[in-house]
Amino acid sequence: MEKSYGKLWVKGDWNGFFGLFTNILTNVLVLAGLLVGAVNMPENIVYGRIIPAVGLAHLIGNLYYAFAAKRLANKEKRDDVTALAYGVSVPHMFIVVFLVIGPIYWQTDNATLAWQAGMAWVFIEGLVELAGAFIGPYLRKITPRSAILGTLAGVSIALIAMRPSMQIWETPYIGFVSLIIILIGWFGNKKYPYNIPAGLVAIVVSTLIAWLTGFMSFSALQQTVSQFQFSFPFPWVKDLFKGFSQIAPYLATAIPLGIYNFFETMSNVESASAAGDDYNTREAMLVDGMGSIIGSIFGSVFPTAVYIGHPGWKKVGARIGYSIASGVAIFMVCILGVIPLLLDIIPLVALIPILLYIGLVIGSQAFQTTPPKHAPAIVVAIIPWLANWANTLVDNTLSAAGTSASELGYQALAANNIVYQGMKSLGSGAIITGMILGAIVTFIIENDFKKSAIYAFIAAVLSFFGVIHSSNLGFAVAGQEALAYIIMAVILMLISYNNRSSKN
Repeated sequence: MEKSYGKLWVKGDWNGFFGLFTNILTNVLVLAGLLVGAVNMPENIVYGRIIPAVGLAHLIGNLYYAFAAKRLANKEKRDDVTALAYGVSVPHMFIVVFLVIGPIYWQTDNATLAWQAGMAWVFIEGLVELAGAFIGPYLRKITPRSAILGTLAGVSIALIAMRPSMQIWETPYIGFVSLIIILIGWFGNKKYPYNIPAGLVAIVVSTLIAWLTGFMSFSALQQTVSQFQFSFPFPWVKDLFKGFSQIAPYLATAIPLGIYNFFETMSNVESASAAGDDYNTREAMLVDGMGSIIGSIFGSVFPTAVYIGHPGWKKVGARIGYSIASGVAIFMVCILGVIPLLLDIIPLVALIPILLYIGLVIGSQAFQTTPPKHAPAIVVAIIPWLANWANTLVDNTLSAAGTSASELGYQALAANNIVYQGMKSLGSGAIITGMILGAIVTFIIENDFKKSAIYAFIAAVLSFFGVIHSSNLGFAVAGQEALAYIIMAVILMLISYNNRSSKN
């Protein structure tokens, strides 16, 4: 009988489970907090319809990726295969809340309508992700690793690490404790008593500090317990179709963000490959697209994707079981109505250092698994994400002040050293822009000016239609940027032609 590889549970899966579970749990707590706290959506919709569907999507995706890991382990006859992590796409949590659900709810005062529109928006995103499955593998072949991992490093710094870092520093007497326990356990490879996973130690110790110092409130916990409810996911097909009537103005965000999502999946699959686990890109994109679609049918307003952080979970010894356990645990948490309860037991600042850890691992991987001479390409791929982060910060600040960049005036912002228009252009479509700029620089470093010119021309086409450097789709949307890329492509082609002529 042929030996079976890939055990369903190993000791390292405990570390992976507490890491991934708390990572996903943090994201679910954040998205629930955004909907209830920032948008003021009714709790019966958030906890009774959206959260159970989010749990179902996590269960399906993580079980499938555990199966894929087991299959890869048997195929390659090794026991060190780590399953891909899967969950709600973090950047999209904020985008769908503040660009779709929030505006519709605030304008109409109809929470059901806002929820329906969010479902339809995610459904469209899922379709775009499915379409990406047919071109993603080819893009992965022709795009340099430095460009793919460089733009992923930008995601990890701007969207995964920055906000948690600032939240940790807001409450350092709790956040620092959790952070240092995680860093010692996962970077320092130090074992805690009785081999208790570092993630669990960090959560328990920092939570105890929060309660002992009065940071957490018993009254809030008592109120939540009194409102406890159990909710099972249900297919809301009629509501989904009603939502389509509301999303026409938001397709300009759903389509490019769907493109963003399949690029994110492609980048994360490449990250897993760099760590030693070579998964099928097309299969991953199909799973992600179907996960978003199934989730939307059952009431979710959040698209799913392969999670960033595969090297981190592999490094702490996680293999296959952590994916199964995380999917099951998150599903149970979501349907048992535990999310609001957990928000009143575990302080968010105790959980977010795990996100910072993932950001550190991914940011480092881009430099560690590519040739040192490609480092400039990685840095240039990160820059659009910094612009994206800064642009979001400025817009949110102006919104809080009851104004906007256009109302305040670009000249007034420029007078205060805020290059708003350039920042917005550079940050729009950051994951694609970063990848393209990284590819252009990588091929220049390799003196392959023809390939560099091709990527510049691709950037011109995408700019023309507003996929990058614009928040809206259309014709000649980012015309100046498109023209600039064409000039860049011509210069690169001339140099390529000159090099060939010189050799002849």
